[in-house]
Amino acid sequence: MIIGICTVELFLPGTASLKDKRRILKSIKDRLRQRFNVSVAEVDENELWQKTILGMACVGNEKQFVNQVLDQAMGLIGGNPEAEIVRSRLEFV
Repeated sequence: MIIGICTVELFLPGTASLKDKRRILKSIKDRLRQRFNVSVAEVDENELWQKTILGMACVGNEKQFVNQVLDQAMGLIGGNPEAEIVRSRLEFV
């Protein structure tokens, strides 16, 4: 069993409040769960309205499959015009 853990720091330039941030994050998290069946949550920077850190996890039998799923999930996040990826980190357990 392979567990892939991806941490993504995002900058949300168009947000003016925590309400805007929650709206954008809900949309991103719902699409990730629906399309890739990954676990995703906001894991840090909860109080800041233009910055957040998301954690994603995927479990599979092969490292290549888990890596591919998380790479595609990162592509979905990167394609969102309301969020900019500042940095990301991928780990396998």
